[in-house]
Amino acid sequence: MTASAASIAQTTTRRRSNTAYRWVRQVHLWIGAWGALAAVVYGLTGLVMNHRFGDGAWPQGDTQDSGRVVLEVPAGARDTPEALSAWLGSAHGLHPQVIRKGKPEAARLGGTEVRQPPKWNLSGGTAAKSWSLEYMPGNATAEVKQSRHSLLAGLNRLHKGVGGGWAWIALADSFAIGMLLLGLSGIWMWARGRTTRQMVASVMGLSVLVLLVVLGPALL
Repeated sequence: MTASAASIAQTTTRRRSNTAYRWVRQVHLWIGAWGALAAVVYGLTGLVMNHRFGDGAWPQGDTQDSGRVVLEVPAGARDTPEALSAWLGSAHGLHPQVIRKGKPEAARLGGTEVRQPPKWNLSGGTAAKSWSLEYMPGNATAEVKQSRHSLLAGLNRLHKGVGGGWAWIALADSFAIGMLLLGLSGIWMWARGRTTRQMVASVMGLSVLVLLVVLGPALL
């Protein structure tokens, strides 16, 4: 290969590399703009929830009982949690988002220990208003507890994927995927043109080291 041909090949490779860099950088900026507000919300609520325990716990927002209603459960809705869920939705407009079956509980009846059937716990609502129901299989009634959540408490619920519905789940998924792409594109752009030694001695190398030091004892 002549010197001229080698020079042309190097120029072509450099142009392709620069084009790839411009595209990755542009995508990085687009994703950053799309998820900027979400980063503020998730960052705020994550910081608040990270300090929810201990003597100096931060306020987590207010949750107040807004009412209790006793419902008469028809025989057809007592067989399974799914049947109870369907009845709540059709008869009362309560659509459970979470259905849990508890563990059997021990109780004493005339000096004899008996096993009670596991309770069913159903809950739903929005980030601002929620409801929950605990039902003992076979009972003719069940009590619905209704709650109201302040703005901060509601944002914390959304952070945990509670009360947002399918639209919020889809939006939160897009933010999560965006964070993954931001991280990968950021690493790629940071590593571009740097040697392994330069990467190790950089801020990124320090962040990896700190992450390993902190996560290691927590996960082992």
